[in-house]
Amino acid sequence: MPYRNMSLAEIAKHLGMDAREVKRLADRGILPGRLIGGEWRFNRFQMLEWLQSEMHTLDQRHIKNIDRAMSETDDEAVITNLLATEAIDMNLPARSRPSVLRELVSLAERTGMVYDRAEIVEALQQRETLASTALPGGIAFPHPRRPLPYATAEPMLCLARVPAGIPYGAPDGWLTDLFVLVCCHDERQHLLALARLALLFNSDLPDALREAEDAEEALEIVLDTERQMLRKRS
Repeated sequence: MPYRNMSLAEIAKHLGMDAREVKRLADRGILPGRLIGGEWRFNRFQMLEWLQSEMHTLDQRHIKNIDRAMSETDDEAVITNLLATEAIDMNLPARSRPSVLRELVSLAERTGMVYDRAEIVEALQQRETLASTALPGGIAFPHPRRPLPYATAEPMLCLARVPAGIPYGAPDGWLTDLFVLVCCHDERQHLLALARLALLFNSDLPDALREAEDAEEALEIVLDTERQMLRKRS
């Protein structure tokens, strides 16, 4: 989909937000946009970049709105469809930011769905040079700036724990020990995965994953957390 300019009404629908609230955010300089003939216009790619970097700063209401706007159905189990046992490593051998990215891609390769390892690693490194994907609380969601439809056979997530934690540029200064690699094929799914992860990890999930003994237990914890969230939504 081309990254064309969108009107205020279009971007509000895209984000699942009230148009008046979008205008207030734009007027305050929070949303990236520009006034043309007195009307706000928003570039899709700039909005994608902004959402990726600022998702963690939004309140839960806004993230839920984005999640609903991007979901095809109210009960879409995003994580269930993207995460497999072989894409989980609860003892990832990484000691630095560059090594954790390489190891995450190696983990992705265990699924047999990676077509272009080098492209994924480079895209992740480029994204991290803009700003760390680390969030408060010891978690990070490494992802490319744009979806990579030809780098993997299917969209996928990888979950890893680095028990000792590593410095990853988290805004709270903590070490980061939980990583979720996001590899999606289109913008909708990319934003949906980031929003859903933000919602799931704003719970007891991180602490539970730190106690998980193996990949099978970790997967069940994640999927059960998503199932509970969807039950509350219905």
